[in-house]
Amino acid sequence: MPKGYIIAHITVTDPEVYKGYIDQNTDVLGGLSGRFIVRGGTSETVEGSLEGRHVVLEFPSYAEALAAYHDPAYQKIADIRRASSEGTIIVVEGT
Repeated sequence: MPKGYIIAHITVTDPEVYKGYIDQNTDVLGGLSGRFIVRGGTSETVEGSLEGRHVVLEFPSYAEALAAYHDPAYQKIADIRRASSEGTIIVVEGT
């Protein structure tokens, strides 16, 4: 079965508030079978334009990735992310 991924490209607008999101999302998404593959770190956009921070979470399946994104516990803390950053979140089926 193909794995599922949540991929986020984020520009943090309020680092202090965003820290609260990071502090909480590790346990919530980990409890929903998510595993952080990429979480911030140095990056260089070599073509096109993207936000400044990149995150990739791996899940056992696309359905589990989509369910994790829509999970009420995650959506509660996602409000912190929305209040302290701008960006794009996608859920994608992978290999």
